Amino acid sequence: MRVGARPIDSWLRLDEDADIYILAVNDDALFDLALDLRLPAATVIHTSGTTPSTVLHDISRKNGVVWSPQTFVRDIAMDYRHLPLCIEGSSPEVEATIAELFGTVSDNIHFLDYEQRRRAHLAAVIVSNFVCAVNATAQEYMQTNGLDFEMLRPLAEQTLRKWDYGNLWQQMTGPAIRHDDSTIAAQRRLLASQPELLKLYDLLTDIIQKH
Repeated sequence: MRVGARPIDSWLRLDEDADIYILAVNDDALFDLALDLRLPAATVIHTSGTTPSTVLHDISRKNGVVWSPQTFVRDIAMDYRHLPLCIEGSSPEVEATIAELFGTVSDNIHFLDYEQRRRAHLAAVIVSNFVCAVNATAQEYMQTNGLDFEMLRPLAEQTLRKWDYGNLWQQMTGPAIRHDDSTIAAQRRLLASQPELLKLYDLLTDIIQKH
């Protein structure tokens, strides 16, 4: 409501006189919508990080994208003024319209074309999903060994603060970066009964040492 928007979950409630439509649906549904939906006078936007804006071309020639490299979790508050929003428009005029609309929500606007956006999406998957998966394996490992995972929260928070100091490779610590072979060998023995975790350990150790 802050931007005068009205959400709908059924096409029966679609107001065909609106100026801007945001299609917040999954990627496959975008292609289905493009077969039937026609809004030639409106600006139509999708929110996918991996789909080109051209999927909307038959719906409206005035089309674009707004995508955020952010994870949204129900009941967790978010500071939307600092939410990064990546914008693309089918023309400079459309892009300006999208930027004006979403500038009422966030001060953190980035203009990315399709190639830039999909590469940013890949990096976001690594930063969020992959890091979360790695931390989840550590959580399971701690719990399996009767240890309190919360013990590592200050470490995780301190690691995140390294973003403020530039090149993250230069902030690296631990046995891999020190080439501490005896510690690495001892830790590999601890993981001998967990081949998947050992594979992850070896992969990340190799990446760090090769860099």
